[in-house]
Amino acid sequence: MKRNFLFAILLVLFSCHQTFATSIVKKVAPTFWWAGMKNPELQVLLYGDNISSAEVSISSKEITLQEVVKLENPNYLLLYLDLSEATPQNFSITLKEGKKSTEIPYELKERKSKASEVEGFNSGDVLYLIMPDRFANGDSSNDIIPGMLEARVDRNDPYARHGGDLKGIENHLDYIAELGATSIWLNPVQENDMKGGSYHGYAITDYYQIDRRFGSNEGFCNLVTKAHDKGLKVVMDMIFNHCGDENYLFKDMPSKDWFNFKGNYVQTTFKTATPSDPYTSEEAKKTVVDGWFTQCMPDFNQRNRHVAVYLIQSSIWWIEYAGINGIRQDTHPYADFDMMSNWCKAVTNEYPDFNIVGETWIGSNVLVSYWQKDSKVSAPKNSNLRTVMDFPLMDQMNSAFDEETTDWNGGLCRLYDYLAQDIVYADPMNLLTFLDNHDTSRFYRSDEATKNLDRYKQALTFLLTTRGIPQIYYGTEILMVGDKANGDGLLRCDFPGGWKGDTINCFNATDRTPQQNEAFSFLQKLLQWRKGNEVIAKGKLKHFTPHKGIYVYERKYGNKSVVVFMNGNNREQTIDLANYKEILPASSAYSVLTDENVKLGEKLTLQSRGIWVFSF
Repeated sequence: MKRNFLFAILLVLFSCHQTFATSIVKKVAPTFWWAGMKNPELQVLLYGDNISSAEVSISSKEITLQEVVKLENPNYLLLYLDLSEATPQNFSITLKEGKKSTEIPYELKERKSKASEVEGFNSGDVLYLIMPDRFANGDSSNDIIPGMLEARVDRNDPYARHGGDLKGIENHLDYIAELGATSIWLNPVQENDMKGGSYHGYAITDYYQIDRRFGSNEGFCNLVTKAHDKGLKVVMDMIFNHCGDENYLFKDMPSKDWFNFKGNYVQTTFKTATPSDPYTSEEAKKTVVDGWFTQCMPDFNQRNRHVAVYLIQSSIWWIEYAGINGIRQDTHPYADFDMMSNWCKAVTNEYPDFNIVGETWIGSNVLVSYWQKDSKVSAPKNSNLRTVMDFPLMDQMNSAFDEETTDWNGGLCRLYDYLAQDIVYADPMNLLTFLDNHDTSRFYRSDEATKNLDRYKQALTFLLTTRGIPQIYYGTEILMVGDKANGDGLLRCDFPGGWKGDTINCFNATDRTPQQNEAFSFLQKLLQWRKGNEVIAKGKLKHFTPHKGIYVYERKYGNKSVVVFMNGNNREQTIDLANYKEILPASSAYSVLTDENVKLGEKLTLQSRGIWVFSF
């Protein structure tokens, strides 16, 4: 009996050796790193069959293996390395069990010259927002990738993949630059290997891999380089609140506390006011922050230090690897405040001029201001998030240009009244301003197709001359439409001409309608004039209470200024310029929209919904 028992033990041990010897390390994250980073600590996540029982060693004498973390799931190992003395090199991570061992090659790359001096986007920029699947198809060979879960392309289905990719964007960088935008913001391009709805990108399944239907990691780097060559910055969309349920980190969880509610689905309430609510209950706060966006998007437990490091490192990896200029962080208020604050601080420490904008979809400027860096509203807590999204201003603009303006309310008074409350913001110039985006109805409506462009022109003039960092949604320049009531898929239509065989190519003026060309030319004129214009990028804002329905404001920087007059009524108005003498330094000015010098007398007449933009 004793001999049989010993034989059984030896059989088990032999079986373990065999299991380890035949195991494969399926994932190494990150796949490589750099020597000379300001933060010398590196977390390396290893994923493979039954690897946690292995002894771990590294071949480099310059690198210290600080900590080996073995989690609940035997398929994971977390290594924490100290790189403070490390130079660029190749070394090996060895996993050993008994006489069997597996060597994992690893590289510490040399940082590029001035890698930490990445120029972030700022109020001198205009972001052109692109949903990659819907902009242009430059490489049809990657439309369907064998083995990926959503293996179809159907341009007639607004919720299916349509085939747009990075090559398609690259092919039209000249178009974007000539329009006058200075940055491109891409909806998520990381792998979304989901069974359905993967076109939009917001359910990431691999944080270190570009979705192969968009291209490759190298292809993304190439796009960033070519964008930079044309004077365009690149902003990358990221999601730290949740991932897709096909992510290996969820399908085979490292530990139960890697995700909120131990990996069990609990729906968030979407009440984004809750985290800043001084009266909120712990239950309400937990549900909104820890609850899941949808059942197929499990919510990360960012209070787990390993999860936090994994996410923070993934963003720094893309900044260093691809040279991106900014990040737009999805669903920012749904994530853990302290972790996200630490993330912003970590990124800024490595890249002082880099910028991050958080999606703060809240209907109150006070509540939006809570999330901005150095906010007095959230003090003593500090989000360290430089830029937040001005959703309340979007709401005001979507009403203001439809209404008649009186001297007290409605119409352009909405804009005056809202901006008068900018005292709640720590830095109003670092607000992302926009008329629409991929989650909202498009500003230009289909019922305007036979109308003039007054509403369109006034809105874009205001957007591009007021404070903040403007964002334009792709297709705005050609009057693309989309009503959220008809579903999100139709807010994200294909750009006409982005696919071979399209009967209309709106990248070319000859295929656009006269009205589309009028809209394009108007926006292009403003964008090209705004580019490099320090008065708009840095100038102080002064405005006047609307009188006779006319809203007047000034941007001033040094001895230069821009003054905007905007008629908020459907009738001609004449005003006395004596009321505005403090912002009219000369008797004549250059008219930006008409390319002429205009003599300024005692009176100024504005046509119905008319605009004057004067440069002094």
